[in-house]
Amino acid sequence: MVLGKVVFILALILQIVIRYPYRTQAQTHQPDRQEQVLLTLLTIGGLVIPFIYIFTDWLAFADYASSMGIVGLGILVMAAGLGLFWRSHTDLGRNWSSTLEIHEEHRLITQGIYRQIRHPMYAAAWLMMIAQALLLSNWAAGFGGLISFGLMYFLRVPKEEQMMLEEFGEPYQHYMQQTGRIIPRRG
Repeated sequence: MVLGKVVFILALILQIVIRYPYRTQAQTHQPDRQEQVLLTLLTIGGLVIPFIYIFTDWLAFADYASSMGIVGLGILVMAAGLGLFWRSHTDLGRNWSSTLEIHEEHRLITQGIYRQIRHPMYAAAWLMMIAQALLLSNWAAGFGGLISFGLMYFLRVPKEEQMMLEEFGEPYQHYMQQTGRIIPRRG
């Protein structure tokens, strides 16, 4: 469905616009081999395959029928994901990095959206990947991002939390007990 494709492209542009100011501030180091593989797979599943689907007919064999209701739900989920993506970047500020690293002046952020969720950026990505599956009515393009991001999430987050525990110790341990990873804990 054309509307789903257009919304997907606009959402990608908005992600770039939201993240751009923080990318210019981030001090990044070279990611390790696993991180490089995961980021490459995410690029393939979340960008390359969808673009092949949108701009060619090479993946037409994997198309399936969709409906305006599914695409409408995809738009709502994408909007929620983009809102959370923006909020998490705003609250994290200069502490954001595209790779797993601690900056020289890194602080433990526990305010804003981080008061309820430890990893709101990952929560936002889950929403956006679910939206991709709803917006792009193609098994490869729709679910490629969900699969590649899922792999990244389950391999990367434990390493990230270990890194934060090593850097911030007991305050981060307490923070972990007070918040959910991607879904807020009930009070």
